[in-house]
Amino acid sequence: MAGEDCVRKRQPGSTTTCKSHENEETPRRPENERSFQNSSNGWVDVDRAVTRKMQLIAEAEQLKPAFMKEVDSHFTEFVNNLVAKSALLDSSSSASCSEKELHKAKTLRAPPEHGKIFTARRSLLDELFEVSHIRTIYHMFIALLIVFILSTLLVDFIDEGRLVLGFDLLVFVFGKFPVVFCTWLCMFCATVFVPYNLFVWWAQGYRSSSRRVFHSLFYGILFQTAGLGFGPTYIAVSYALPPASRFIVILEQVRLVMKAHSFIRENVPRVLSSVKDKSSTVPIPRISQYLYFLFAPTLIYRDNYPRNPTIRWGYVATKFAQVLGSLFYAYYIFVRLCIPLFRNSSQETFNLRGLVLCIFNSILPGVLILFLVFFAFLHCWLNAFAEMLRFADRMFYKDWWNSTSYANYYRTWNVVVHDWLYYYAYRDFLWFFGKKFKAAAMLSVFTVSAAVHEYVLSICFGYFYPVLFFLFMCFGMLFNFILNDRRKGPIWNVIMWTSLFLGQGVIICLYSQEWYARRYCPLDNPTFLDYLKPRSWSCHMKM
Repeated sequence: MAGEDCVRKRQPGSTTTCKSHENEETPRRPENERSFQNSSNGWVDVDRAVTRKMQLIAEAEQLKPAFMKEVDSHFTEFVNNLVAKSALLDSSSSASCSEKELHKAKTLRAPPEHGKIFTARRSLLDELFEVSHIRTIYHMFIALLIVFILSTLLVDFIDEGRLVLGFDLLVFVFGKFPVVFCTWLCMFCATVFVPYNLFVWWAQGYRSSSRRVFHSLFYGILFQTAGLGFGPTYIAVSYALPPASRFIVILEQVRLVMKAHSFIRENVPRVLSSVKDKSSTVPIPRISQYLYFLFAPTLIYRDNYPRNPTIRWGYVATKFAQVLGSLFYAYYIFVRLCIPLFRNSSQETFNLRGLVLCIFNSILPGVLILFLVFFAFLHCWLNAFAEMLRFADRMFYKDWWNSTSYANYYRTWNVVVHDWLYYYAYRDFLWFFGKKFKAAAMLSVFTVSAAVHEYVLSICFGYFYPVLFFLFMCFGMLFNFILNDRRKGPIWNVIMWTSLFLGQGVIICLYSQEWYARRYCPLDNPTFLDYLKPRSWSCHMKM
């Protein structure tokens, strides 16, 4: 061997030279080659090397989840701290306030930089759909839609002897669309001009005339209650709009009321602060800023929002196509799962057994409708408008599906509405009554949210049946305190999903039974109490 020849030469420095040469080559060799060389008498323990390698792989797989969880938590904390620090830097650079000025601001209301911070970020589902495993779940829902379509076509072909491609249900629920469009156009134009001009009129004459302040307040309240409050509701009821058309009118009514309130609520403290500081200029936003806010997918007013540099029109077309697909998905769910179940429900006696079976049979369509509403509106619809407006903050929801408490679920399911309720209902309640009344503030927020939800359903369905209000105020409040943020284990996520499934089954079952009962058991001369009393409880007596 080369090493033995070097030793036999006995020349000074030759052995050292050869050994150093070997030491230089040793680190360059792979690990397995060194193990082969170090084996005695040329024997190589391959089994032991393979076993050791498998042990290392198993240990790495065991450490991988903990490592990824730790990295994710540290990364999330780092990003949150970075956003908070950047917001503080922006606020400090834009206006360096002294302690005296901050005290003045606190007596009025917390300044905007202490409220919601808008920053450029993508929607969570857009990030998750880049993972092939999550995208497969999306493909599974598409496959289920194809199964619903095939089922409907085959059943119609067997019953009718031909393929029936009519969409009578969609045509019915979205009927009288010209009335809907005219109503929306009037609501939107009124919301553009009336609140803005009243605010400008008040802000310019606040210092000089107390009468102008009273007039602005009076006409503002009158517009909110009569113009946006009573007008759309009267049109929806008097024109007998179908359910989906009513939903468009009433949801736009609620949205515009919340938008107008946010605009006034954010700008009035700025005018009051400028008056106290004896500023020569009155901070009045431009009409273009207010108009952008009316279309932007947020309910919190700011003069400026983070914007993207370009518009991806392919992304916009994809999101609107997904909204249309979700609409047809909901159509087939009602046709295949709901209508056959509830069409003849009024012919059966109302009893406990039938109610329990109805609830459990309604869980599947109820959960699918829940997913479709979330995906179509909170993800696709809002992202489409955000992309067209280059609105960069796309956090319309968070990972509500991972919630282990109802408190976290309420915060993450619909971030857009939650922000409005938190800043303008919860925090303003504490600012007005004091921080000692947090429970009362939470109860007031639940009551407002439950009342608005029940108002929307009552007008859109044409009857008062406070199932959702009861679930909100009883079970919702109860679970909010029982399943609180201290519940972190996976079993609480299972409990949350189980209760959510049951709640969707109750909502679909009871509202659908009442809908068909009022169609099959009409009253000749109904009184006011007849509109409040559930007709599904006694409809079988009329058959």
